[in-house]
Amino acid sequence: MSALRDALRDLPDAVFADMLESEDAYLVVVDLPGASADTVDARVDNGRLRIEAQREKELPTEYRYVTEERSLFLDATLLLPPDATGSGAEGSMTRGVLELRLPKRETTVDETIPITEK
Repeated sequence: MSALRDALRDLPDAVFADMLESEDAYLVVVDLPGASADTVDARVDNGRLRIEAQREKELPTEYRYVTEERSLFLDATLLLPPDATGSGAEGSMTRGVLELRLPKRETTVDETIPITEK
């Protein structure tokens, strides 16, 4: 579990995430304001959790950017504990908050995680 905790610390400053653990699963919670289930892709690959997200931003026609610091894209990779697996993983998005439930298994399987809008 410490590898995942360390990986969460390595996320960019603009990314806020929590990691929780139960007897049978890990729960990774990531704030992705402006993203939706349709614009987020999460997968477990070679013992790593990869999250790619795209923020939806609308620019009012009467305005132009003076500065733009809210990135449109997030690409984060987190090293998973050895007992975390993508097999049977579930994801959901609620108001820009991504929750990924990763079951604990003895081996890691590469698998895309389905994400639904709540």
